[in-house]
Amino acid sequence: MNLSPQFARRIRPRVQAELDAARWQEARGRLDLALHHLERAHILGQASTLEHVRAHGAMLAFAWRQRDAAELLGQAWRVAGAALKTWLWVPVGNTGRANVSGWRPMPVPTELQRLIDAARRPGR
Repeated sequence: MNLSPQFARRIRPRVQAELDAARWQEARGRLDLALHHLERAHILGQASTLEHVRAHGAMLAFAWRQRDAAELLGQAWRVAGAALKTWLWVPVGNTGRANVSGWRPMPVPTELQRLIDAARRPGR
């Protein structure tokens, strides 16, 4: 976890790029790819409270647009949890979807770990 404002500022464009890609894929009816990008946004942003909440908010909005009641309920809880517990602990690598335990750590894809590590480096 990294709560520095510098980390949040550095990772935000990466999170935003994934959120933009998710919307682009959703607009083209590629829902599996949209979810893939939402999960990537979550993994990238989960060490920053604001970015973590943004990722879950985007997942919540996606679930609403898809009329997915289970995901909608799961994301409602996760938005609140992200706002309250990011500063305490997050399950690193967790994709953030309602079909995965919110407590389960998961492997971070190598390319995403590189982006996270770069955002954590001082002086960038």
